[in-house]
Amino acid sequence: MEAMKIFIFNLLIIMTTTQANAQTAGKYADVNGIKMYYEIHGTGTPLILLHGGGSTIYTSFGRILPELAKTHRVIAIELQAHGHTGDRDAPETFAQDADDVVELMRQLNIPSADVLGFSNGGHTTLQMAISHPEKVQKIIIASAFYKRAGVPDAFWQGFGKATLNNMPQLYRDEYLKINHDSARLINMFNKDVQRMENFKDWTDEQIKSIKASALIVIGDHDLPKPEHAVEMYRLIPNSRLAILPGAHGEYLGEALFAESNNASPESFVMIVNKFLQSN
Repeated sequence: MEAMKIFIFNLLIIMTTTQANAQTAGKYADVNGIKMYYEIHGTGTPLILLHGGGSTIYTSFGRILPELAKTHRVIAIELQAHGHTGDRDAPETFAQDADDVVELMRQLNIPSADVLGFSNGGHTTLQMAISHPEKVQKIIIASAFYKRAGVPDAFWQGFGKATLNNMPQLYRDEYLKINHDSARLINMFNKDVQRMENFKDWTDEQIKSIKASALIVIGDHDLPKPEHAVEMYRLIPNSRLAILPGAHGEYLGEALFAESNNASPESFVMIVNKFLQSN
């Protein structure tokens, strides 16, 4: 028990220090009608981080961002209506998110980059690889799926009656810490729900068309089914597959699992670095 308390205390120090450093790293760009927030950490080859739905840079990547920044120029982005980034009078779509990321890359003079996307960020990464293949080098698809059958039926049944109370309190608190506006929080939640209610499969042909080298990662107790991860691995021509211990995002240190006393995030970073350095 004492070891667990020390672990949690140290993790909180890491996240607080990293977020404090972000106050100087954070910037905004005018991107397709919204003020898009991004941070750049480290040096080296560019690696774009795309967070999950309802989340922020630090709730998704707070634990691994400092490690990735030791070997990469990390460009961590908050997508439409999330975190510090503004909204537009239009629904959220993965196609729009992909276009927004590509426009930011253009403004930052980044011709192409490796991309790591978690959950909904993984869906945006898939869309980038399909519709903007020249902009991606290697992709890491973490806990994402390309068709509705890739997750249990119960997942889809919950959206019709979803309320803000279904959103983890940690995400709500983090958003309000940034924006102090409950109306904006509700707006983000509703747009996230709407996007998933309207989720349309990518076709097998679209997934097969991906030219980028891909690393597909899920947890062994994740939302996407292991069989679906294998299916994606079989479809993408140049891909690798890793099934790691943990639930949705636990293996990469997602904030909902801050009390998880395991070394999976460190192992995940090692796997990502090895993949990105491979030929």
